Amino acid sequence: MSIQSMMEEMTKTSEKLVKGYEVLQRIKDVEIATTPKDLVWQNDLVKLYHYKRETPAKVKIPVLVSFAMMNRHDVLDLQPDRSLIKKLLDEGLDIYIMDWGYPKRQHKYLTMEDYIVEFMGGAVDFIRKSTKNEKIHKMGICQGGTFSTIYAALFPEKLKSLTVYVTPYDFSDKGDCMLYKWTKDIDVDAMVDNLGIIPADMLGAGFSSLKPSMDISKYFGVMDMLEDEAKLLNFLRMEKWKADCPDLAGEMFRKYIKDLWQENKLIKGELEIGGRKVDLKNVTMPFLNIYATEDNIIPNNSTIPVNDLIGSKDKELYAFPGGHIGVFVGAKSQKELAPKVAKWVAEKS
Repeated sequence: MSIQSMMEEMTKTSEKLVKGYEVLQRIKDVEIATTPKDLVWQNDLVKLYHYKRETPAKVKIPVLVSFAMMNRHDVLDLQPDRSLIKKLLDEGLDIYIMDWGYPKRQHKYLTMEDYIVEFMGGAVDFIRKSTKNEKIHKMGICQGGTFSTIYAALFPEKLKSLTVYVTPYDFSDKGDCMLYKWTKDIDVDAMVDNLGIIPADMLGAGFSSLKPSMDISKYFGVMDMLEDEAKLLNFLRMEKWKADCPDLAGEMFRKYIKDLWQENKLIKGELEIGGRKVDLKNVTMPFLNIYATEDNIIPNNSTIPVNDLIGSKDKELYAFPGGHIGVFVGAKSQKELAPKVAKWVAEKS
């Protein structure tokens, strides 16, 4: 490249940065999760919200959604035109969502039993009682899907259907998936005994290492969107969500890693919750299992095997073309997946 070409390139970059600064100056706040909702129930740090509707729900039996604890559920409602929640509402569902909260030092002794039986179970029972429905629909995403399935195996009589998205079940070695390799060697007892609460920053660093080039490439990509306020806002909303990660209760994390990731007890039929054996054959309600074909976090061969182990005769696998996060925020998710899920839930009602 000639000196003149280099100077021209530097001039273009400088102009782009100036225009980008002007765009950033116009952005006063980055809002996410703006779909209106009401707080209707709370148990310690865990809250239950009910999304408001402008028209009566087409499906009268309500749906309880549970996201993973390692991230906030806000990604399901990132912005009005990229909101799985809003699309499901538009399709006629009556949606509740669990907010797992931000564990503090006093919450370090909370267990998987507390989260699944006490918190998730408490939310299910509140909705059943307040809406006068013997059974409700359940949806779970990623870790929230695993916990929802465990709950479904313990209390099948309370659920009308179960829908899971990009959910891990089989935690055996998954070849080149580093997440499944690393967790086998974690000294989780040392972590929990010394830290009590597992810091979100520590977990975030581990997830970033799964694809280290991603953090570099995304910031290079910012240069191409600095002059486009809409694209820049899309980027900033996602970054805001990624930065808002709760810490985790130590005792819950200990059992989660040891019993599931290291010893694979759920798929083996050996997992116990509160002294009760979790038998996947007890998952007898209609079951929709959605996996992302290009998922680099939860491999397909971790998700798919559960369909052969649950007791339901009404079960379906849905292959979503995309990645782990694309299931919630991708354009195809809004146009195809959400209507498909809503229709499936309506049919089971």
